[in-house]
Amino acid sequence: MKRSILLALLGCSSFSACAAGMEGMFGQGRTHFLLEVGNGYAFNNNYLILGAGVNYYVLNGLGVGLSYENWSGSGPGINKISPSVQYVFYQASSIKPYVGMFYRHATVSGLAAINSAGARAGVYIASGSHSAIGIGFVQESYLNCQTAVYARCSESYPEISFTFGF
Repeated sequence: MKRSILLALLGCSSFSACAAGMEGMFGQGRTHFLLEVGNGYAFNNNYLILGAGVNYYVLNGLGVGLSYENWSGSGPGINKISPSVQYVFYQASSIKPYVGMFYRHATVSGLAAINSAGARAGVYIASGSHSAIGIGFVQESYLNCQTAVYARCSESYPEISFTFGF
């Protein structure tokens, strides 16, 4: 499966985070809500991807999250649930590197569910006192993958995100 995803990450931090600068966006106790919009390619079909999630920073820079994606517009239908962990090097100036890991459970209409694990890395670039643009790269590997059903059992793809602290 080959896909490219554009993530529109709309973060909504607590009111105290809004008073802080970029460092506060990734501070302990902050919550970011996510909205995803993108496109993907699987089973020789193009899909519209819509999703939502939440990320909570348990320590400065260290966030844990949960997200959901729905792939529609083609068949078979695909739904994905992903717990994740991410660390943002919030001490950096206007460019803040990040690294993360995730586990993904995907249900595909008419097929057995498939799980994957992956890693991501990139940078957040300050675009305002309470917002950032993320540019990164993802490597994802499917577990117990059958090449007779899935064209590939691992994939790499870019990700672009937008984070806003209100």
